[in-house]
Amino acid sequence: MANTAPAMSPSDLPVEVALDRASGARREEAAALQEIFAAVTGEKPVVWAGRIVGYGTYEYRYPSGHSGVAPELAFATGPREHTLYLVEDFAERWRELLAQLGKHRASKVCLYLSRLSEVDLDTLTTLLERSLAVTRRERA
Repeated sequence: MANTAPAMSPSDLPVEVALDRASGARREEAAALQEIFAAVTGEKPVVWAGRIVGYGTYEYRYPSGHSGVAPELAFATGPREHTLYLVEDFAERWRELLAQLGKHRASKVCLYLSRLSEVDLDTLTTLLERSLAVTRRERA
């Protein structure tokens, strides 16, 4: 049987290919997110799973024994919204930031933004910085 890479793994796919999943204003917002994420992490973007733009990497291992690598911070853009991948339970950890952020939806590890123009970019940057700090601290 052929040895295949896990679905969530880094690739050599150009970042522009992942960003081009969106067009028009949302594509311009994807470029803005790319700049924000690069500034926060100090890392170069890498495409994961064919569509996720990730910055930095860390290794994880669950109590079950499952292990792998993942980006420290990442986002994916699409025709309707941007999905930002943050530290687990970020919405519970930083309720005060989400209250200041603007229009968004949140799940356990994902922050969904329809438009960057509907959120406070300073608050978003702080949220990304906090998420990255937790990831780096917990993985150190």
